[in-house]
Amino acid sequence: MEGPPQLPPELWVYVFSYLSTEEKHTVRSCCRHLKKLIDHPSLWKDYTVVMSELRRYTYGFWHTLNYRKLTRVAVRHLRRKEWRRLVKFLPSLTAIVFVDGGRQYKEKYMDNLARFPNLRDLGVRNATWDEALLGRCLTEHLQERLTHLSVCNVRLPNTVEFIKTVSQLVNLRFLLFHQQSEGYGLDTVRPVPRNDFHIMLLKLKKLNHLSWGMKGEPPEPLPDDYLSPPDPDHPGVSSYGGPALTSLELVDYPETILPENALKSLTSLRSLAVRYRYIREGIECRLRSWLTPLRQLESLTIVGGNSLATYTTTIPPSVTRLTLRVAITLKDMDSIAPKVPGLEHLDIEQNRSSGSLCRRIPMLFPHLKTLRIRFFRREPEKDLLSLHKLRHLVQLELLVERSFILRDYLNGHPWPSPCVQELINELRELSENRITVITTMRQRNLLRECDCLWEGD
Repeated sequence: MEGPPQLPPELWVYVFSYLSTEEKHTVRSCCRHLKKLIDHPSLWKDYTVVMSELRRYTYGFWHTLNYRKLTRVAVRHLRRKEWRRLVKFLPSLTAIVFVDGGRQYKEKYMDNLARFPNLRDLGVRNATWDEALLGRCLTEHLQERLTHLSVCNVRLPNTVEFIKTVSQLVNLRFLLFHQQSEGYGLDTVRPVPRNDFHIMLLKLKKLNHLSWGMKGEPPEPLPDDYLSPPDPDHPGVSSYGGPALTSLELVDYPETILPENALKSLTSLRSLAVRYRYIREGIECRLRSWLTPLRQLESLTIVGGNSLATYTTTIPPSVTRLTLRVAITLKDMDSIAPKVPGLEHLDIEQNRSSGSLCRRIPMLFPHLKTLRIRFFRREPEKDLLSLHKLRHLVQLELLVERSFILRDYLNGHPWPSPCVQELINELRELSENRITVITTMRQRNLLRECDCLWEGD
């Protein structure tokens, strides 16, 4: 059997950089030479390895992780005694996320994090804490080191005390906190009091991204200036004193909880994402007034909520990336197009009421570079071929709901189905292979995407 062509190692590594994780593992099993090339650190620099029951891993496994210089892990069911293995074999970890479901912890469990001198990124998901999540000693160790913190669906004994602890992490640049109810009672959510929230924002001067969420609806709406702490150096003057946020994400916020002028002071925003849980009838859309002062906005994501017609007129013309998880009609697209003349990235859903969107997109958004379409209750049709008219398009993602994938699998055909694959091949031919077509869901980023944000199955 002939071996692989004799090419320089750096060329092989470049070629392998286009492979998925599964494909890399397949190539790795071919021979020792390819195994060594696949394990090159540059191919795994952004990879997060998922681990559980550390006792079952061999020395060869740990050696491979070290050779790849992996520094990011997601751990499940990590026992206290297993911390020693993690510290011994991966002492250079920079990011750790706990993804245990339903586990119950005490404060000392997290104290082991102080044994990782390079730790910068910490995430906790789906758990319950009997005591403080971050103890005083651990907070002192992480005070100036931690830059990314994400906590989602974690039941805390005292949310206010947790926020006060977060306020001490002065170098935080990324904060995700999707609030869960306290203790073991009913799922009653008490929003973080305005004063405590303002103190946190005033202390986190380097914060760039804030993802703030809430499970449930509080009895009263938040104050008008909840997201706008006043500048303590200029008392009495309505000046913003918080961090210069460039990215804001509001998760599961009912329409009535934030006032119309909630974002008036956040003029530095470049990215805004609003993920509604539900909308009550008869409530005026606040998104229209939220968008008005954001003249520098470049990325806008809307999931659920009111119909597009209620706020399309206020979408800033500076937006170049638009994601819409709402029912879309041809009329909606016609009204959006003049508002975003420089749109380069579009992510939409299409159902039976959407009409022939693919046929209209090249005329409405001629500058698109990437396009992502999720098809619901239907598959891509012949009008998909119209997308070859997008002269700047280089990447097209075609995703369908799980029922279509399951149906084709049971019929002996993997997704994409033969009909869809034929359309894809014809589209590639029409575009002279300029367009890369992706039909699989991208890999989840466990460090940044919690269950609230992930759109996969």
